[in-house]
Amino acid sequence: MLEKFSIYMTSLQQERIVRVYVPENYHNETKRYPVLYMHDGQNVFEDEGSIGGTSLGLKDYLDKTGLEIIVVGIDQNSVGDGRVNDYCPWPHGKLSEEILGYLSPSGGNGEAYLDFIVDELKPFIDRKYRTIETETAMAGISLGALITTYAACRYPHIFRKIAVLSTAYYRNQEAIEAFIEESDLDGIEKFYMDIGTKEVPEDLAASLLFMELSRKVYGLLSSKIDGIRFAEIIDAEHHYRFFRERIPGILSYLFDDVDSRK
Repeated sequence: MLEKFSIYMTSLQQERIVRVYVPENYHNETKRYPVLYMHDGQNVFEDEGSIGGTSLGLKDYLDKTGLEIIVVGIDQNSVGDGRVNDYCPWPHGKLSEEILGYLSPSGGNGEAYLDFIVDELKPFIDRKYRTIETETAMAGISLGALITTYAACRYPHIFRKIAVLSTAYYRNQEAIEAFIEESDLDGIEKFYMDIGTKEVPEDLAASLLFMELSRKVYGLLSSKIDGIRFAEIIDAEHHYRFFRERIPGILSYLFDDVDSRK
């Protein structure tokens, strides 16, 4: 029950592919469903056509478990630095320059990308599908975790359940920390966050740095959100075969109040 279509992003003036999963019995019922929005849509549902050949395998998982949610996967912009531009709300900061060894000109379209989701895509999805408009979640991986955390801070009354995997905040580390500090996150019901202990398996120092940066963000978030979980995943690397293993536990946490048919 996977649908795929193109939608025009007014805020970025480009077309983007969107993939929507609906539960098996969706067309035989009249009930409404909570919605989970996810970035890097090519890699959300199926291995076929995914970037790198490995996806989260969410279609098979949802088919098998019968978890009654709608999932919206927004394809990444794979042209040049399009993904970096979309998922970074701000231009790159000092820490990013130190880690990369140069000052990247990329980043800064994150606000426009999020505006597309909130002002165009969500209203479209809520019209086209039987959604529960007030039960909206968002999840993202790596830089997708950065834009998801930004979304939680900017729209905590919309995105009440959040999951961020293998977080890569470093490109906007200073700015996202400051934004969290000034944000009212009382509307967030659940926030899951994790980082692998071997994000960069060939570089222990880099892995330790990414863990420390994630801990800093977690420290800020935990002072504002009661329902937050943080996990350091032993020996997990920055790869979809590791992300895929975490999905069942994450969805069980986010949607423990949602029915499953199987």
